[in-house]
Amino acid sequence: MLPDLAELLADAHVVALPMRVRFRGITTREAVVLRGPSGWTEFSPFVEYDDAEAAAWLRAAIDFGWTDHEPAADSVPVNATVPGIAPDDVADLLARYPGCTTAKVKVAEPGTTVDDDVARVAAVRRVMGPDAAVRVDANGLWSVEQAVVALERLAPFDLQYAEQPAATVPELAELRSRIAGLGVRIAADESVRKATDPLAVARAGAADVLVVKAQPLGGITAARAVIASAGLPCVVSSALDTSVGLGMGTFLAAAAMTPGYAAGLGTAAMFAGDVTVDPLVPVDGRVPVRRVEVSSAMVERFAASPDRTAWWRARLERVHARLAAA
Repeated sequence: MLPDLAELLADAHVVALPMRVRFRGITTREAVVLRGPSGWTEFSPFVEYDDAEAAAWLRAAIDFGWTDHEPAADSVPVNATVPGIAPDDVADLLARYPGCTTAKVKVAEPGTTVDDDVARVAAVRRVMGPDAAVRVDANGLWSVEQAVVALERLAPFDLQYAEQPAATVPELAELRSRIAGLGVRIAADESVRKATDPLAVARAGAADVLVVKAQPLGGITAARAVIASAGLPCVVSSALDTSVGLGMGTFLAAAAMTPGYAAGLGTAAMFAGDVTVDPLVPVDGRVPVRRVEVSSAMVERFAASPDRTAWWRARLERVHARLAAA
């Protein structure tokens, strides 16, 4: 059932959380946290997404806030996330992820080179040691030719996988064929969460691993259905959520993620502020599976400006109307 708009807005707060480092080109993450009968939930589609894409994020918020999901574990292992920083800064950043034995390293950042990527991955491998799992994530920014060149240079660092090294499903399929001898597996992220058919990449044989995010796929219930149908290993990751949204991700990861992988749900460590006094930051390489209680003092401290608050409330109203008309 779709709650009334008034019910959604009754205890909704728009926040602007500062980030410790630039990530996805942003230094402040805006989000709406709202309370349903089952607890706090989150609506935070990125600002550039249109209302059609944002509709899945609102379905996710409703699914988590109006459904009593049961935790399937006490905690889940998580990876460290390394943005496009200088190699000399890697050790300090990884110290924010105590106990993590997996790292996801951003590559192909605008304004950087493959040499920069190699140096960053080399620094991560040096700091974390030979037994750590190291992933790279290009966010679909390489062409097939660029991905071949880059992955040939990065393969010696024993990558767990390369996430979205090219943009489209046909490109991923071509790349997967061309690098078959490198031993680098291909993971699909945008080809899952931004696709009209999130299973198309699996059916095309274009990926070895699927990266699944609760909010973009419409919530825990919908994402679990994708994972069950995929026939591939699945890793649950965040969409740069607040700790409320990360809590949603932990329930999904505990219930449905492939064992042996670390979830990408340690990203609260990237924020200099949050909506709670007890954020879901990694401890001993894991985060707890739990709902997060929002702090009134924290949402007041990090409240978005009046114009941005009005923008988000209008957006939520439009997307709610879209769901009501569906």
